[in-house]
Amino acid sequence: MERQRNVEHKVSAVKNSAQMTEQDVKYLEDLQEEFDLRYKTIQSIEHTNKNSVAVKQEMLLLQEMLNTLDYKRKEVLSKMTQIIKEAEALVNNLLTEELVDWKRRQQIACIGGPLHNGLDQLQNCFTLMAESLFQIRRQLEKLDELLVKLTYEGDPIPLQRPHLLERVNFLLYSLFQSSFVVERQPCMPTHPQRPLVLKTLIQFTVKLRLLIRLPELNYQIKVKAAIDRNASTISNRRFILCGTHVKAMNMDESANGSLSVEFRHLQPKEMKSCTGNKGSEGPQMVTEELHSITFETQVCLYGLTIDLETSSLPVVMISNVSQLPSAWASIIWYNLPTSEPQNLAFFNNPPPGTLNQVLEVLSWQFSSYVGRGLNSDQLSMLADKLTGLQVSYGDHQLSWSKFCKEHLPGKSFTFWAWLEAILELIKKHILPLWIDGCIMGFVSKEKERNLLKDKMPGTFLLRFSESNLGGITFTWVSRSENGEVNFHSVEPYNKGRLTALPFADILRDYKVIMADNVPENPLKYLYPDIPKDKAFGKHYSSQPNEAPRPMEGGTKGYVPSVFIPVSKILSDSTDPPSPSDLLPMSPSVYAVLREHLSPTVMETALSSPYSAD
Repeated sequence: MERQRNVEHKVSAVKNSAQMTEQDVKYLEDLQEEFDLRYKTIQSIEHTNKNSVAVKQEMLLLQEMLNTLDYKRKEVLSKMTQIIKEAEALVNNLLTEELVDWKRRQQIACIGGPLHNGLDQLQNCFTLMAESLFQIRRQLEKLDELLVKLTYEGDPIPLQRPHLLERVNFLLYSLFQSSFVVERQPCMPTHPQRPLVLKTLIQFTVKLRLLIRLPELNYQIKVKAAIDRNASTISNRRFILCGTHVKAMNMDESANGSLSVEFRHLQPKEMKSCTGNKGSEGPQMVTEELHSITFETQVCLYGLTIDLETSSLPVVMISNVSQLPSAWASIIWYNLPTSEPQNLAFFNNPPPGTLNQVLEVLSWQFSSYVGRGLNSDQLSMLADKLTGLQVSYGDHQLSWSKFCKEHLPGKSFTFWAWLEAILELIKKHILPLWIDGCIMGFVSKEKERNLLKDKMPGTFLLRFSESNLGGITFTWVSRSENGEVNFHSVEPYNKGRLTALPFADILRDYKVIMADNVPENPLKYLYPDIPKDKAFGKHYSSQPNEAPRPMEGGTKGYVPSVFIPVSKILSDSTDPPSPSDLLPMSPSVYAVLREHLSPTVMETALSSPYSAD
């Protein structure tokens, strides 16, 4: 912020200096007009009168005026030289640095990082700078007009003006070329939190802005969009853009009045290859192929013609939505370590990222996608899972393959597939509980037991399954009569079960059948010591049913049924638990089963869904 204020201050100073020089040029113009008038008057006097005292005095006055004109011309040119020097420092250094920083913040925001801003402030700086340079350019043109009317030996205007004009024009070219930016990166409206992943034949949006906001340019700049214009040999796949790919920039569509254009109806379409090759047969998978969307336009203003071009960040093209998770992993990894805007060969040899970088980005995935980031304990568990070691966050290097391509030890899925499944589970089934901080989520079984062992019986915590994709389980602690501590973990709930029954209701109604066949809810306190109903009460879909009542009008009432998850804990600990799905069961159904079925059949039907997960 301090540097930005410094830039704004310096740009304002250049603008003020240009305004002051405007007054100097006007004074110079008035002085020269007076000189011209006096000189023409002397010229009109007859030759016989030119030796008079009055004429000689007038000639001396004209010489003094000419000396003053020469001094003022040199002074104005010196001031212009200084202004141009300051403008060069701003355009080539400070403004460029601010723009690079903004683009890096945009990259970070694209992969879930903090929202970026500052483009409006940059627009103000770019616009003020352009106005100042055009003002200096007009002043140089005015000096040329004065030169035509009056010149003399040693006149500084013909010596300095051409070089100054060349420098001003070069600055304007550089300023305009830098000011053409992608304000909002390509994104499918159906997946707003997954920008830069585009699906064939699905519309996407992208917005561009010219940071030099001049009214003369409104509706005068037509932008053309193209994909893979400089075709890379990395991918065998080629695409074209369907839809409206030429539009005019204007100040009317943006809420802040910026000079911008938004493409809303572009669709990428894959061209059939004459060789018949598919992208997956190339050196990389299709989700590792990077493509570039370029935008071209031309600015014609005040005699200048400036060609502009900019590109989006690299995008990944998919043909099936099932490729989205892998494609998003590629977008994350590309934008994680690099500020290179166009390195389409990135995945030929993807560089490693530091563990600290990766963990920060993983926390961003949770904060941006499901509303709550990860704390240090949760990140520590993920670090152990990624590395298998107790390592320092800062210096450990993590490979792309380890992040997204290699299976986790003893598992049939990768780390990223496991994490993406958890994100989807939270988003679609347990979002309120996650946002409220009820779910510890990422905790190892060893740490889980250390946390629970000294807590009151019935204390439980919620964590994500490590052996199943997209599963959540809960573990509670109990004590036997001899004081032995026992831990019980229920078989993970996946999206199928949670679609049938809300997770908060499961926690409220969950029952365990002990050796005496009396169902009871073992879940009393959410770790560390929060009463269960206090922690989850507001998330229950309904209150527990009251005692049955006859229906109005004398009609025979029905006993309301309540679906509850029931588990059976075997008294013989040597019998291995049999994994099975938890079935919702009403109390009335359970009573009927007990009455008509033998204990052996009941035990088989209610075999424990506990697992070692």
